Amino acid sequence: MQPSAGAAESFLAHRGLLFRLAYRMLGSVAEAEDVVQEAYLRWEAADRARVLNPRAFLARTVTHLCLDHLKSARVQREEYVGPWLPEPLVVDWDTGVDTTPAEDLSTALMLALERLSPLERAVFLLHDIFEMDFPEIAQLLERSPAACRQLAVRARANLRHERPRFPVSVEEGAAIVSAFNRAAREGDVAALRDLLAENVVLYSDGGGRRAAALRLVSGWQKVARFYAGLARKGLIAPARVQRLAWVNGLPGLVTVEPDGLPQCLSLDIRDGRVHAIYVVRNPDKLRHLGLAPAGQGDA
Repeated sequence: MQPSAGAAESFLAHRGLLFRLAYRMLGSVAEAEDVVQEAYLRWEAADRARVLNPRAFLARTVTHLCLDHLKSARVQREEYVGPWLPEPLVVDWDTGVDTTPAEDLSTALMLALERLSPLERAVFLLHDIFEMDFPEIAQLLERSPAACRQLAVRARANLRHERPRFPVSVEEGAAIVSAFNRAAREGDVAALRDLLAENVVLYSDGGGRRAAALRLVSGWQKVARFYAGLARKGLIAPARVQRLAWVNGLPGLVTVEPDGLPQCLSLDIRDGRVHAIYVVRNPDKLRHLGLAPAGQGDA
């Protein structure tokens, strides 16, 4: 068996792909990292001299670990309090954002993937995102190529209207995020009217840990009234710390709120208007950002 240094070097060549696969499957940064670490331990323990295709071996390992995790997490996900959003992947504003389909980590797609069965999700990701052919996927999942094709067809039917991307320039994104943040915190209905699309939808994920809307808020008037009500009651105030960032490929804002806990906002902007607002407030989903003490907000 090869030494551990050799195992680590060969594993690192595929680590990025494995993390992206696990994150798309699970919607959690922390859980994806755990899966990738477990895959490494299995890779280190394997008889690697007999592995003809390390990429396929590792992809199969990660896929099966994710499928096992999804089975155990199903009840917990079904009992989640309020709208569910994936843990945000945050990239510094000046890094830029990759808009190629292969790197599509948008929140809209992540939400759409949640509607698929675990097997449909796996086949769709392996074929349409990571460009594996069906015979290879069939081997990974221990299914026939025909069965995998059928799973892909069903997945695409569910995702047909969820894949469009609307790239936004740094300048436009920064301007709209800043204007929206100011208008929302001030409860400025007139300013929000100028920013929001008619059919805008607000997703607010508190997970039962922090105050958040328990249902989706749809339509510009309801969204504007929602923020105006928060401002009127003194429930929204200027953040203690804030920085612009790309959040799952969308322009957004990472903040430390007056209660000392982090919040992550991202906006789906199309033709200069905000069509979707994603607010992650659940502190369990923001620990990886390192913006507040891990234990703060636990209750």
